[in-house]
Amino acid sequence: MPGTDALRNPASETALRGYGAARPLRPGGKVLPEHARAHNRSLVLQTLFQRGAMSRADLARETALTRVTISDLVAELIADGFIAERGTREASGPGKPGMLVDLDRDGHRIVGIDLSGSDRILGAVLTLDGEIVVRREIPLPAGDAVVGALVAFVRELVADSHAPVLGVGIGTPGIVDDDGVVLTAPTFGWSGLALRAILADALGLPVLVANDANAAVLAEYTFGGAGEDVLLVKVDRGVGSGLLAGGQPMRGGRFAAGEIGHVTVGTDGGPACACGKDGCLEAWLAAPALTARLAAAGAADRDGILRDAGERLGIALAPVVGALDLSEIVLSGPPELLDGPLAEQTAQTLRARTLAEFHEGLRVRMTEQGADIVLRGAAVMVLSGRLGVS
Repeated sequence: MPGTDALRNPASETALRGYGAARPLRPGGKVLPEHARAHNRSLVLQTLFQRGAMSRADLARETALTRVTISDLVAELIADGFIAERGTREASGPGKPGMLVDLDRDGHRIVGIDLSGSDRILGAVLTLDGEIVVRREIPLPAGDAVVGALVAFVRELVADSHAPVLGVGIGTPGIVDDDGVVLTAPTFGWSGLALRAILADALGLPVLVANDANAAVLAEYTFGGAGEDVLLVKVDRGVGSGLLAGGQPMRGGRFAAGEIGHVTVGTDGGPACACGKDGCLEAWLAAPALTARLAAAGAADRDGILRDAGERLGIALAPVVGALDLSEIVLSGPPELLDGPLAEQTAQTLRARTLAEFHEGLRVRMTEQGADIVLRGAAVMVLSGRLGVS
């Protein structure tokens, strides 16, 4: 989609915030004159990111910018190390063949971190295309040691990057505001933790922090082929979701949009939840709880238990699908739990509980990005916040 980082707040190293503040994924208003150059830079980078190498004349046609503007921007972006010349295209007629330029996809690296695992921290070094070139993991430390271990871990990954690091993206459980402050993350015991600022100060690099499910839906949008209206449900030790509506991240006025794990879906009671209530979606669907129920019941009841969990998920999602007219639900988590009977029952329940005329074609599917989805979403956060591309 067209780069729009300057529509509200131009991306810059001195004003990095959460992925949504630096650049909405969809245009949100007119480009102000003082932001025009930053907008045009993003537009050029976005065009090359999506379409690959092209000549300056092609870029001018694609972006509707003048050739003089394109020439200046390309020269500037080459000097900054974001664009590289790739030789001339094969001649197809009279005249001098055009010099091709493209995003320098190997010229920078991104460090991505996934804090959503129950017993480990995942990290990776990625190219600008989201390709993972280095993958590492460390055991999840106990208590207050997490932040210190995270700083040391990121430093190791930076040392393995062998190219300038564009930024560090972090997907974490919990509710995260625009400034990268983790307002609450009960699994870590964090409350009001300025994680972005702590890491940026320690590392001397741009850092962006977002909720793990919000990071995951960005990966699905940029690298997984999802449409502009999609909800991603992430199942691990907890249950959360990330949402794009009209290509725009939805995070809510208090940054808690998508926190569906503690929606009550068992009006007839249900399993006790860690939050103190009975019948929360998380109590039915979280991987540890669901795995324990399957182990206790035995193989004969497996499909019934999975379908029951899928029905509860459908009950929780039906009002969201109806209110926002979503056409796609993506599931991310253990495929042995989510794929098959659970996903099928979720789709069936959604169709039964929404307006059939409009939602009969609603698709419920597994992500194809597997365990890398938060890491790749962290890369999209950096791409969006630093370059204005997605």
